[in-house]
Amino acid sequence: MALKLVIGNKNYSSWSMRPWLALRASNIPFEEIFIPLYTDDRADKDRLLSFSRSGKVPALIDGDLTIWDSLAIIEYLAERFPEAGLWPEDRARRAHARSISAEMHSGFMALRNECGMNLHRPVGAIELSADARANVARIEEIWSECRERYGAGGAFLFGAFGAADAMFAPVVHRFRTYAIPVAPHAAAYMETMMALPAFAEWTRAGLAETLVIEKFETV
Repeated sequence: MALKLVIGNKNYSSWSMRPWLALRASNIPFEEIFIPLYTDDRADKDRLLSFSRSGKVPALIDGDLTIWDSLAIIEYLAERFPEAGLWPEDRARRAHARSISAEMHSGFMALRNECGMNLHRPVGAIELSADARANVARIEEIWSECRERYGAGGAFLFGAFGAADAMFAPVVHRFRTYAIPVAPHAAAYMETMMALPAFAEWTRAGLAETLVIEKFETV
């Protein structure tokens, strides 16, 4: 039975992007189930609740098992498909990858709030708060450290594409969309991510969407 991944709008849903990218970039077969977010249609809300009692996306369905929350889904995929190599084999590297993924999962709220994911938005800078600028600096530090330590193994954070790259993927869109200046090493990593076929596929699909959510069109 094929996995099913319930996601929201590709233009806006950064949380949906993370496990979707982990699946697609790892060539793990799955069925995509799209449910529009933030509509007034009760049928959409009821349909979402039929898949996930949290009422949120993403949700992964594997037979009679449902996993919700992006990082929990990626952890499940790593266990279910160890050959995908979503986490590094080396214990120390794996711990490092999990640490930065968890930091991404729970942190950087200023950047999230001020630079919401919106692929349709014309590229252009905005005035960032001190907290958001600190978030940007910390992300650059994370990327730099990973590339310096593990860059010999490939162009992603831990060499080959993995879970940590999936967790930071929406940040690449945010940095690009809001024209946030970054150091050369960060710009090079962004180019690597944007050249990833799965990343490009998500981006094309997001740009093709026509549904506009006004609450996310504020800047």
